[in-house]
Amino acid sequence: MPFSLTRRLFLAGPAAVLACPALAQTKPDRKTYVVPPEHPPVVMRLRDQFEPGSLLVDPNTYSLYWLLEPRKALRFIVGVGRGDLYEPGVFKVGAKKEWPSWTPTKEMIARNPGAYAQYANGMPGGPTNPLGARALYLFDDVRGDTFLRIHGTPDPWTIGSAVSNGCVRLVNDHIQQLYDLVPIGAKVVLYPKRVKA
Repeated sequence: MPFSLTRRLFLAGPAAVLACPALAQTKPDRKTYVVPPEHPPVVMRLRDQFEPGSLLVDPNTYSLYWLLEPRKALRFIVGVGRGDLYEPGVFKVGAKKEWPSWTPTKEMIARNPGAYAQYANGMPGGPTNPLGARALYLFDDVRGDTFLRIHGTPDPWTIGSAVSNGCVRLVNDHIQQLYDLVPIGAKVVLYPKRVKA
């Protein structure tokens, strides 16, 4: 990694340091679910300098930072990949799509054919599509498209937890805001998960 990300790097007001509790596993109703008050994006000042125009994801705090200035970022609360499906690394935004279609990877189908085999030929974009309203496609120099995404979700109650198949997810309203800010070619750093003792 070109630089380390620690909690000491971020200084913020009281709203930004609220804990992100694990969300209940019961499936709320999409129409009546209310995003928790600690989840809206917040501007934070940073202790260390980072490259403006880049995205940093800290899976340990379920935080995504869009760097506005060397020491200022817009922070979003996100969901991340569960277990070892989360892949840290340095990437770039290689494509952007509004209401993207979705096709599960072969690995996803193999892990859970009951959930994913029916979508092997793809699912058109729309309000129930797993990629939500917008998606940023992460590329690297070796693989090209890594099949990792920063995307919306039709299941906003999963934000603030590790539940995905590897992608980073935001509430649809938040990915729409981020989508308009992030250009093709923007640098993305997915930091490693903290090793539990």
